[in-house]
Amino acid sequence: MPWRETAPMKERMRFVTDWERDLYSMMELCERYGVSRKTGYKWIARYEGEGPDGLRERSRAPHHCPHRIAGDIAAAICAVRRQHPSWGPGKILPWLKRRQPELEIPATSTAGDLLARRGLVKKRRRRRHYTHPGIVPPTTERPNDLWTADFKGHFRTRDGIYCYPLTVADQHTRYLLGCHGLLSTKGQGVRPVFDRLFREYGLPRAIRTDNGVPFATTGIHGLSQLNVWWLRLGIQHQRILPAHPQQNGAHERMHKTLKGEACRPPHSSLAAQQRAFNAFRRLYNEERPHEALHDRPPATLYRPSPRAYSGTLPPVEYPGHFLVKRVTNAGTIRLKKRLLFLANALKQHPVGLEEVDDGIWSIHFCHVLLGRVDERDHIIRT
Repeated sequence: MPWRETAPMKERMRFVTDWERDLYSMMELCERYGVSRKTGYKWIARYEGEGPDGLRERSRAPHHCPHRIAGDIAAAICAVRRQHPSWGPGKILPWLKRRQPELEIPATSTAGDLLARRGLVKKRRRRRHYTHPGIVPPTTERPNDLWTADFKGHFRTRDGIYCYPLTVADQHTRYLLGCHGLLSTKGQGVRPVFDRLFREYGLPRAIRTDNGVPFATTGIHGLSQLNVWWLRLGIQHQRILPAHPQQNGAHERMHKTLKGEACRPPHSSLAAQQRAFNAFRRLYNEERPHEALHDRPPATLYRPSPRAYSGTLPPVEYPGHFLVKRVTNAGTIRLKKRLLFLANALKQHPVGLEEVDDGIWSIHFCHVLLGRVDERDHIIRT
């Protein structure tokens, strides 16, 4: 036996017709048609008020949506997104709130839905958050406690010249202190950049880098001419473990933003690329909200260091019982008529030797223990 098909409109008309004939009570009528008494009274009321048209299906959309974004607010959000394609709703809304406080800013999720509907965002596969086991993140209490420095991956400008962007940031406030496009990673181009930063912002307590050139070498204690200069200035040099960029995660995340907004596509020349770096730095520091700072730009929190930089190296002082040796131009010192090679980066710098046991000497440079040497074999052990 085939199923009997019927339209909802016809069923409602039959329901109303049976009601008008007064053949059944409302309870019996609703049971026959498989609806509740509330639904039955609803259709009777609509029929009596509007006639047969009242039995037609109506839209279930609400007459008023309290979460709907006003047209001017939606236009403003979309305009900021088009102006800054790499900004999400978490950046756009605080930026708009500062610029146009009269706007009724919606929730972040509501703005995200708006951008998705307008086709201004692309859906990405959500990644699992990765935390390296046993790594203690750098902790700071105030600006200039720790600076982070690194070279963003090199690339060619459109005239074929290689550009090596050197970036320096304050870990506590995320303030981008400098972004300079250099021709190489050699130390003679890097030191002037830090010299300018020290003169403008003062000296930090520590600088955190990777183990690449020119920040470190494969010599004793990873000493290079650059970090020897830092140590002479009283700056602690922190080096992350090799192949562990996540230990400098905030700086690496800034590199991703820099790459998307200032390096793609590359500019016509190194000078034009540097102008793009300068514009990005102003935007990053003064306008772009930062989630780690409760959606405030870094410039609202950063202050220069109270440790001024004069351009001259302070004298190195060791305790009175230390044996002080000046490293030769060949990177060596003489101990008990034997030459010991330390590092070329230490030439003409004084080191301090302390006898900690019979014939065993500790070698210090500033406040850093470089290693220990035994008079019996004259091998430096780090």
